[in-house]
Amino acid sequence: MSRIKPAEVRFYVDADLLGLARVLANLRSDVTYPGDPGAVIHKRSRPACPITSPAVKDTQWIPEVAARGWLIITRDRHIQEHRLEIAAVREHRARMVALTGADAGSVFAQLEVVLCRWRDIERCWSETPPFIYAATRTTIRAIPLT
Repeated sequence: MSRIKPAEVRFYVDADLLGLARVLANLRSDVTYPGDPGAVIHKRSRPACPITSPAVKDTQWIPEVAARGWLIITRDRHIQEHRLEIAAVREHRARMVALTGADAGSVFAQLEVVLCRWRDIERCWSETPPFIYAATRTTIRAIPLT
């Protein structure tokens, strides 16, 4: 008889990508999102997400997610201009990948970007935080935190 083991969550998909988050969380036990009730995926049990609602403000969920060592996947075409978010990533030593391409508008297009860059995203998880990477279907590049 096969036993269900606890999942190790590594990736947090932000509320601005809920459609994508649900697709990924149904495929992978290491992906969660705000309001995720938890699930058993591939004999791994993922607990409910501690961020219980998509309405939780960035100032509340970024420290929580960073403290857990999760990599944040978000969508922000102008991430390099958002000084407060960059400061929060730096202050809380967060890991972040922002989908920045104009081609990441629909859930399917977001999925295409993530799948094209998935190996890069997984490598990012292993890097020492804090950092932000901007990801498009064809590129991934570091965003300066200063």
